Amino acid sequence: MAENSRKKPNILVTGTPGTGKTTTSSSLAEATQLRHINIGELVREKNLHDGWDDQFDCHVINEDLVCDELEDLMEEGGNIVDYHGCDLFPERWFDHVVVLQTDNTVLYDRLSKRGYTGSKLSNNIECEIFQVLLEEAKESYPEEIVVALRSDTVDDITRNVASLTDWVRSWQPKA
Repeated sequence: MAENSRKKPNILVTGTPGTGKTTTSSSLAEATQLRHINIGELVREKNLHDGWDDQFDCHVINEDLVCDELEDLMEEGGNIVDYHGCDLFPERWFDHVVVLQTDNTVLYDRLSKRGYTGSKLSNNIECEIFQVLLEEAKESYPEEIVVALRSDTVDDITRNVASLTDWVRSWQPKA
């Protein structure tokens, strides 16, 4: 796919579970009229998984099926992809990669309210402490398209959506 074939940008919103990816992505989609693709929902709806992981209480996604499902949409452009990982997606798909980060105390409370316990809770908190998703994004995409944004409060999310909306409006296809 030629990079300049898209008329609208593709954005990846990533981060540890509980950092506000879906809230941010939904609000951004509403503000920009871009398509919000929640990978978790897509995997469930289209059975793009290889079963259930009892230890982590989630589906084991089939990365090849997910990428095959998304290829045409991503080539079209105009997508906000919402997922807690980023290294499974081709670099060519994204014009902007947003890593949401949340204070560990805030994150702990959010995940606990979702019913996360034991290793699922501790692994996600450790992931945030060690900035695993930010490092993954920097290793998977050109550093100039990766941005880390604080996502502790409603005000943070509002500010992030406004900033990202401005970015979308000023985006130009690559020549």
